[in-house]
Amino acid sequence: MKIIVFGATGGVGQSVVKQAVENGFEVTAFVRTPTPTKLEVTHDNLKIIKGDAFNQAEVAAAIAGHDAVVSCLGSNQGMKKSTDLQEMAKNIVTGMQEHDVKRIVYTASAGIHKELPGISGKLIMRMLKNTLADHRAATDYIEAHGLNYTIVKPLGLTNRPLSGKYRESTTSVPKNSRSIPRADVAHFILKALANAEYENTSIGIAT
Repeated sequence: MKIIVFGATGGVGQSVVKQAVENGFEVTAFVRTPTPTKLEVTHDNLKIIKGDAFNQAEVAAAIAGHDAVVSCLGSNQGMKKSTDLQEMAKNIVTGMQEHDVKRIVYTASAGIHKELPGISGKLIMRMLKNTLADHRAATDYIEAHGLNYTIVKPLGLTNRPLSGKYRESTTSVPKNSRSIPRADVAHFILKALANAEYENTSIGIAT
């Protein structure tokens, strides 16, 4: 399978690129700054394209010829109100439609559907309300445009090593969960690409 990864220099994105090339995927990393310090992975199956996810023409050109898109994009606006994520998602959707690419795995965040339980969940969702709203608008746009999607909703990203022992939920977040390693999020993304059961679903994941 030939995939293009947006947000390839982020924590989850780098793990996706690394695990994908090691598992036989042909990978294109779409990055704003293609330097060794930004993307630490090198492999014969890896191609790097320099581009701006806010530039619709660059996004569309990069998507051409791929079987699937993986988005690990984040906003650099911090806690501020922003439409960055939905703007980039719209560019990706337009590019996919232009080149007849149907499959996308989009990495959002637990809480976009107000599903985090308890007082702590409410506090987290209030603190992250602007980012969650932007991710929600992006995922709503993806779901509304006839694509074959998987929305990934990790809870509490960490830099712990890959465990492969995370749990999944189609309705909320796994019970009594707090976090998940970025490497495990990447593992799930690649699993979702390879398994039809994850098509057109939104999955909460945590260890």
